[in-house]
Amino acid sequence: MRTEQPDEPAGDAGLPGPRTLYYLTALAVIAGILAGFVGGAFRWVLVEADVLRTELADWAHAHGPWAWLIPVVVSTVAAAAATWIGSRWPMSAGSGIQQVEATERDEDRAAPATTIPARFVGGSLAIGAGGLVLGREGPTVHIGAAFGTLVGRLGRVTLDEIRVLQSCLAGAGLGVAFNAPIGGAVFVAEELSHKIRLRYLVWTIAAVAAAITCSRVVLGNHPDFAVAKVAEPAVSTLPLFVIFGVFIGALGVAYSTLVVRLRAAFHGFTPLPPVAKGALIGALVGVCLVFLPDAVGGGDVVAQRMLDGQQMAFWTVALYLVLRFCTGPLSYAAGTPGGLFAPMLALGTLCGVFFTQIVEFAGISVDDDTRIALLMAGMAGLFAAVVRAPFTGIVLVMEMCALTTVSISLLTTALGAVIVAAALRSAPVYDSLREQMLAEEAARRLAKD
Repeated sequence: MRTEQPDEPAGDAGLPGPRTLYYLTALAVIAGILAGFVGGAFRWVLVEADVLRTELADWAHAHGPWAWLIPVVVSTVAAAAATWIGSRWPMSAGSGIQQVEATERDEDRAAPATTIPARFVGGSLAIGAGGLVLGREGPTVHIGAAFGTLVGRLGRVTLDEIRVLQSCLAGAGLGVAFNAPIGGAVFVAEELSHKIRLRYLVWTIAAVAAAITCSRVVLGNHPDFAVAKVAEPAVSTLPLFVIFGVFIGALGVAYSTLVVRLRAAFHGFTPLPPVAKGALIGALVGVCLVFLPDAVGGGDVVAQRMLDGQQMAFWTVALYLVLRFCTGPLSYAAGTPGGLFAPMLALGTLCGVFFTQIVEFAGISVDDDTRIALLMAGMAGLFAAVVRAPFTGIVLVMEMCALTTVSISLLTTALGAVIVAAALRSAPVYDSLREQMLAEEAARRLAKD
């Protein structure tokens, strides 16, 4: 392993010496390029798979009552295969963010290079072919972290520097997942390292810039959501955003609890092997894909429709809110590669529509600017309540929508959501998932001894 030279003085303001600074910056750029192209290719596969999945469902509706079994079989097989990958390479199962956090805290080893293909293939099967309610950001974050580890090892840097590189590249992976470079950088400081160090800052900026540039070569340069330009809602509407923050904070606590408990229940249910459990979940998702397609999948299409102002009856919105509230944690319980962020964005948008309709039923008029702000606040607020990283959630949503004029509204809702989640003593979801992961790894090691 490479070590710093004795004649290499520490830089100013906490920066490492010049040799280490330049060398690690170069390694971060190299890893960022790799993470950008591979993460961009992963997103492209998911987009194409989403189109094919929709076409298959349309074909099933047009070819008689038995044709709908075809999408169900495809989802079942894809989920089973993805679950097998998650059980064969346990580090590729689930989100991956908790594993990056464990490595950052020196509680687990850094992800090996095998994580990259396992995440890519498993995520493509689970999210793309299977239509499970999972997010692309989990695999891209872990792919980025694995590239940081791989490049660091090839560059013969110290173990501490490998940990730093994998965290910085995890931020680059998040940036690629949502085309949100600043959000990826904030994520490293707020969620992974829980501190701001200049070496993290320099290497994260280098990695994120390289990764986003390369991913845009694959995907193009456009925000994830097309949102009309709106003005900041009037100050008189802030009480609405406070109340909405309380509502979505309580919902976030329930969602986080359901994610953790369902995953533990499915993992502990030993009569069925993991692949069979994954296949069962895939079959349920396949049925929804045919008859209630908006209840499954990552949810970007659903969120975009809501942001476009598509009108839906109150009970239809309530139905999809309940279904996506349940199908997200259920999909995560399968143990396939896939994250939590993207489905939460769609769920948060539905919460915004639901809350807006309740407010209008109460006789309070909601203009278009306030409506869009509530939908965006739903995304940021749910993220803040579940993950307990409010600034990351706010920045991600503003970058994804290319809209910064509603920042006060988002801050108000996120603040209310975080306070409610803390008051209810709900642990951040990735803390709980990290503890589960470490306990399961300890049990596997004990079983081998």
